[in-house]
Amino acid sequence: MAKAIMVQGTTSNAGKSFLAAALCRIFKQDGYSVAPFKSQNMALNSFITADGLEMGRAQVMQAEAAGIAPTVEMNPILLKPTNDTGSQVIVNGEVRGVMSARDYFRFKKELIPDVMKAYTALADSHDIIVLEGAGSPAEINLKQEDIVNMGMAGMAQAPVLLCADIDKGGVFASLYGTVLLLEPEERARVKGLIINNFRGDKTILDPGVEMLEQLTGIPVVGVVPHLQVDLDDEDSLTERFDRQEGKGLVDIAVIRLPRISNFTDFNSLARLPEVSLRYVKSAAQLGSPDVIILPGTKNTMDDLRWLRQSGLEAAILKHASNGGAVVGICGGYQMLSRTLSDPEGVEAGGELRGMGLLDADTVFIGEKERTRVTGRMERAQGIFRDLNGTAFTGYEIHMGQTSGTTDLARLSQDGQEKNDGMACGNVWGSYVHGIFDQGQFAHGFVSCLLKAKGLDPAQGVEDWNEYKERQYDLLADGVRKSMDMERIYRIMEEGI
Repeated sequence: MAKAIMVQGTTSNAGKSFLAAALCRIFKQDGYSVAPFKSQNMALNSFITADGLEMGRAQVMQAEAAGIAPTVEMNPILLKPTNDTGSQVIVNGEVRGVMSARDYFRFKKELIPDVMKAYTALADSHDIIVLEGAGSPAEINLKQEDIVNMGMAGMAQAPVLLCADIDKGGVFASLYGTVLLLEPEERARVKGLIINNFRGDKTILDPGVEMLEQLTGIPVVGVVPHLQVDLDDEDSLTERFDRQEGKGLVDIAVIRLPRISNFTDFNSLARLPEVSLRYVKSAAQLGSPDVIILPGTKNTMDDLRWLRQSGLEAAILKHASNGGAVVGICGGYQMLSRTLSDPEGVEAGGELRGMGLLDADTVFIGEKERTRVTGRMERAQGIFRDLNGTAFTGYEIHMGQTSGTTDLARLSQDGQEKNDGMACGNVWGSYVHGIFDQGQFAHGFVSCLLKAKGLDPAQGVEDWNEYKERQYDLLADGVRKSMDMERIYRIMEEGI
């Protein structure tokens, strides 16, 4: 069996995902076969594996850092919130159903065999498993049925590193209080503390570190500085939504829908030097962008109603009527239809008028489409016509079919070909997530927008995947320098 190390946090967004990714990269650099694992992930950012199964993107990011292909065993349970009190439950990459929070709380213990089967499969084929927890292990109302923090650490016999983000303040109280709320056997699993996201002179912090070690009896194995790395974020707690980027040559406005999903689709565009990309949640913020992007969503019909009530739909329609560019991806593409019908009650049921920017109709069906695809743009129009002939890759995750008169692209999947998307003037939509990740396609898309403004084409860009490889090395270098890796190796060797 593989050796194990688990990263838990005092809160959500404490940096667990990035620290786990850094450890995956460091162990890979040191010559080990390593894999990430998170028993249960709650996120709307998901991914389709090579065998057509759905998993959370955080473990995809960590698998990339480890230099291996992502598989569903790395994230056997994925919860995709449908509203404030319920989620779609995905087990081993396939939809098990929609459950309320209370129903899932009673049910999740039944999934332990699935969790352990997935973990064992990874542990049998790798040298090291880097586990990630969720939220905090000190949620005392949830500990009895825990399968993702100390409960998982116990099942995997994994020592734990507990991290806290100092940038949020109260780091010492957060670490000490979390340790104090653990049961004695849980506390014994915590072998190291990590202070994450530190800015400033570490010598000023040292007295507090010493006191924390005395109070808890647990060593601080690292003070990780704030690292300037550009990698996919976990979910809606991302800081990307609030960033105010400087004005670039191309202004891209992504609508921040209430149930936005797979916003990682646009990270590849945000890094381009010609682009300023911002997330917009009100008509007052919209301004006059060069293109408006409607992203994916876990609930297309409810988010379309929100778009209508907020005044953003009217602003987008006005933008389009003036010749402005609009792009819809997945749920955003569905919103551009004339009508949206839900006869099986997949979302809210009934029928809803769409935005009518594409000559298409969408019908929701119970079976989820989950495929990886390659494709080529064939019938782009208006300012995007130069994209025709440009290849892309990506994946589809949707529970609806959209039909109309003008197909946008030709897709290939497992030797079978099909059409995707639709275009009308400067408006187009596609079901393909990750369509901008290939450098050639991102370059062509931005060049079309620049050309429409009478500016020179965009600079050539490397693929998003090549760019991320450099970011993983930067992350690993920063963490290796600030963590006591010799101690961490000893912790893994000694186990619990």
